Amino acid sequence: MVPNTLFVGQQLYFLPVCESTNTEAHLLLNKNEATEGCTVITKEQTKGRGQRGNVWEAEPGMNITLSVILSPSFLLVRQQFYLNMAVSLAVLDLLHEFGADKAKVKWPNDIFFEDKKLGGILIENTINSQSIQHSIVGIGLNVNQQDFGYTTATSLAKILKNPLGLERVTVRLLEILEKRYLELRNNKLTKLKYEYLQALYRYQEVHVFEVENQRVKGCIAGVAEDGRLAVEIDKELKHFDFKEISYVF
Repeated sequence: MVPNTLFVGQQLYFLPVCESTNTEAHLLLNKNEATEGCTVITKEQTKGRGQRGNVWEAEPGMNITLSVILSPSFLLVRQQFYLNMAVSLAVLDLLHEFGADKAKVKWPNDIFFEDKKLGGILIENTINSQSIQHSIVGIGLNVNQQDFGYTTATSLAKILKNPLGLERVTVRLLEILEKRYLELRNNKLTKLKYEYLQALYRYQEVHVFEVENQRVKGCIAGVAEDGRLAVEIDKELKHFDFKEISYVF
């Protein structure tokens, strides 16, 4: 399994089982054994991590669970959310290519199909002075899993009513991820942000959110450079960090 890329996935570590591919990627970095694009893939994560400390659960051997090491030193610390945008768009590009046209990115970095979770992204950055030294990009994507412990999840196979070759999907993900990362490296920030907003779940729609344990009606107006969500509530534009607002379904 070698993707047609310049560097993403060219150095590849496959682990049948591990606690977390992000954790394994950190170990490779600490031992100076990883070049940019180094990818860690596993069939089974025993302690997969999601955003806000949530646990990522996936049936072994049925889904994509991987981490890619990148070195976006060209990004300032305040620009780090652009990496989230590029990675989210790469996953959406993949899903659209395989026929899941209604896939969206739910801020900050969940992948949704209609109102169900299809995947998630966890990016962990190492900051050096004013720029980013390393980023570990963890991606979990439900591909062939059919049964979930909760009703708010789905998979590509369930959407398409057909199983897919997991290796083929993984290779395409790495190829598309590199393409989007190169856009980021080439300073296509305006393009990436525009496409991210167009792909944003519930963008410019009035919905109910929970803020400080209160339910409020709001309309997502955009995303600030630092990644905060801009929501218009009672005709006032407010900005929220990751843990300050949640969607109500």
